[in-house]
Amino acid sequence: MQPESEPVQRAPRIPVSVIVLTRNEEKNIAFCLDSLGAFAEVFVVDSASTDDTVAIAEAKGATVVPFVWNGRYPKKKQWALENCPAAHDWVLFVDADEQVTPRLAHEIGGIVAQGGPHVGYFAAFDYVFMGRVLRHGRRVHKLVLFRRGKGRFAEVDDLEAQNMWEVEGHYQPRIDGSVGRLRATMLHRDHDLLFHYFERHNRYSDWEAVVREKHAVTGEIETQEPARALLKRVFSRIPFRGFAAFLDSYVLNFGMLDGRAGFHYAVARGVYYWQVGLKQREWRAWARGGAE
Repeated sequence: MQPESEPVQRAPRIPVSVIVLTRNEEKNIAFCLDSLGAFAEVFVVDSASTDDTVAIAEAKGATVVPFVWNGRYPKKKQWALENCPAAHDWVLFVDADEQVTPRLAHEIGGIVAQGGPHVGYFAAFDYVFMGRVLRHGRRVHKLVLFRRGKGRFAEVDDLEAQNMWEVEGHYQPRIDGSVGRLRATMLHRDHDLLFHYFERHNRYSDWEAVVREKHAVTGEIETQEPARALLKRVFSRIPFRGFAAFLDSYVLNFGMLDGRAGFHYAVARGVYYWQVGLKQREWRAWARGGAE
């Protein structure tokens, strides 16, 4: 008689509510959700996708929450905080083109089990561009993990940015308490074409031009690491930001070591800030009631 096999002991899932924002993300969403299997619950907040995003999310076991923006605040991230029926004290924001690495999931599990010590955490990203992870010329830090009730996305004076749409722009939530930095990284890997990359950044530059002209994103509305907050203030005051952004990525941060992808990324980043500058001039002219 064969002995009965031992039941498989599965590790308990990490008690974190993950929020993923989507709109026509069928090329990315499966990769994203597959990386979130260690977490107790996952919400996909979807804006009327017309592709297979919702079907894929439901097949992967995520809870899909429909979202329709009314053109005002709260925008999508804050709305999700207020309307997703989260069962856990910690929330993790993950974009559809991002993936949580096993090391990061393990680290988050330890933090949650210990109850801190901080109430919010920044994560660094390994950024994939043209099929290559940029090890030098690109380093993004986002505040992705925080205790519910301790973080809020501010209402920024940006509704005049015509093409930014429903999601809060490039600023962090405001955290009521201390923040730290996760040691492990998250992966940013967009499976869409470069066409979509440039399309998105065209919208982003509209938004950034408006908020820069209005001085709408300040230290009072977002939580930033002190060193990065200082760099942002310095960068906002220098001339020729497009050229400066290229030099920062390609030379000062050794993007040249990332090969061809590093060069093209640095050029794309420089063009982005060149666009922002031109659109700031255009917005000023529009605000004066004329054209430049």
